[in-house]
Amino acid sequence: MCFAISSYAQNEFNSAKFKAIAPLKTTPAPKKITPSTTDAPVIKAPDLFKKPDVVLPSSSKYQIGEAKSFSMEQTNDFVNPGDRIRDKMTKDLDKTLIREGLREDDRLLVKIDKNFGEIRTKSKYFVVQYRDFVYVDGDLIKATLNNQMIGGIMELYSSYGQFIFDLKDGINTFEMEAYSKGTSGGNTCDFKIYDDKGVLVRSELWDNWDKGVKGKFVIVKE
Repeated sequence: MCFAISSYAQNEFNSAKFKAIAPLKTTPAPKKITPSTTDAPVIKAPDLFKKPDVVLPSSSKYQIGEAKSFSMEQTNDFVNPGDRIRDKMTKDLDKTLIREGLREDDRLLVKIDKNFGEIRTKSKYFVVQYRDFVYVDGDLIKATLNNQMIGGIMELYSSYGQFIFDLKDGINTFEMEAYSKGTSGGNTCDFKIYDDKGVLVRSELWDNWDKGVKGKFVIVKE
């Protein structure tokens, strides 16, 4: 009886199939890292032949103090700022006075003769009054009628002087000339022409004329 059991047990162990168990893995498997798909920016050098106006960056962002521009003009760091403002205002005022004819200046001398145009009249004679309307500085004038001097060489003052000349029938050529320059600049003259009845025929002036410049009228006596 015992033999039979032993034989059965032996046959059962012999017929059974056992599968080997794999040993445990103690080292963890490495993780797979997927690379980023973001594209790096493309850096492209400028083409100086196609785009010559490319602005180059400044050489440095670091600077001690303020940059000063180079100048050949001599400056004085101890000059009162008020003096500079005063000098500039004086120059601006001078320019305005010269432009408005209230101050003479050799730099702006008129060197071209002026045609004052034509006057038609029945008057027997004309009266011319003249004066210096800016500075009394020794300006002299000369007048001619049909190339003949009338009135002599006349000096200009602040009050009016005058001379008279007769008119012939037909065309008369009347000229007034800046005979000299004064001490402060060009010749300046304000003058008025009246007929034999005292009626104002023409009022004119010249400003800052150079010596020898003339103003011409053609007077037609009808």
